[in-house]
Formats: sequence, structure tokens, C-alpha cells
Amino acid sequence: MSDDRLARARAAAASVEDPELPGLTIAELGLLRRVEERDGAIAVTLTPSYTGCPAMAVIGWEITAAIERAGLGPVTVRTELAPAWGTAAISEAGRAKLRAMGIVPPGERACPRCGSARVETLAEFGATACKALWRCLECREPFEAFKTL
Repeated sequence: MSDDRLARARAAAASVEDPELPGLTIAELGLLRRVEERDGAIAVTLTPSYTGCPAMAVIGWEITAAIERAGLGPVTVRTELAPAWGTAAISEAGRAKLRAMGIVPPGERACPRCGSARVETLAEFGATACKALWRCLECREPFEAFKTL
């Protein structure tokens, strides 16, 4: 397999967005572990943000479609649970995108609207299991915060 084919396959897989965080790619989230060649096929390895994440099936389908659209198939997608994913895997570009979406990145504690660090947790689980619901004690606005794992 040529290095060019592998690089194009990696770029196609890396461009797939997380279905629960549209605008954020699986590469930026650190879910994409490896893209390699195995027996003539492109083999993609992913690590879910948590075991049983329902988005993984959709992500696998989207990776397969992206690589096949690029004319680089066949494709196999597999999940690798160890070592476990952690929020340290989120790239700086991914953290910046979270901020732009109004979601506080892991490890930060500031209201995305007014910047106050005076916040409280309203619910440990937000729209997804990866996020919590917080409220700013200054501007009183609720917002989502990505959990630190």
C-alpha cells in the first residue's frame, strides 16, 4: 500500500464528525487511534469516549462511507477499549471548537457567556453522558461543560 493511499484514508477518517457534537471531528476528540493497512484493506481503530457509547456505530458507518467515497476501500473499523480514552486526548483545536460551541472544555471552570468562574453543577449528565449541566452564578445562564475523564 502506498503512503499516499494511507494518508488519504487517514484524512478521510479524521474528517468524520462526532454525531453528538457536530462540528467536532473524531480526530479532534481523540477517538481515532490508528489507520493502517491490513490484508489490502484500510483498518481503522477507534476508542469510544466511554464503553457502550451509542455514537460509535454511527461513527463506524461514517468512517466506512468517507473512505469508500474517497475510493480507498475496502474498510474495516474496530473498537479498542484499552487504554481507555480520556479527555486529555482532546486536541487544542477540539477544545477551541468546544468553546466556540458554548461548551466548557474539560478541566476548565468558566462561564462561556460572561467568563465568570463562579459556577455550580445543576446535573451530572447533560445532553450526552460526556457532558454535565452547569449554571453561572453571575449571569445565571445554564451551559454545558464537558466532563473530565
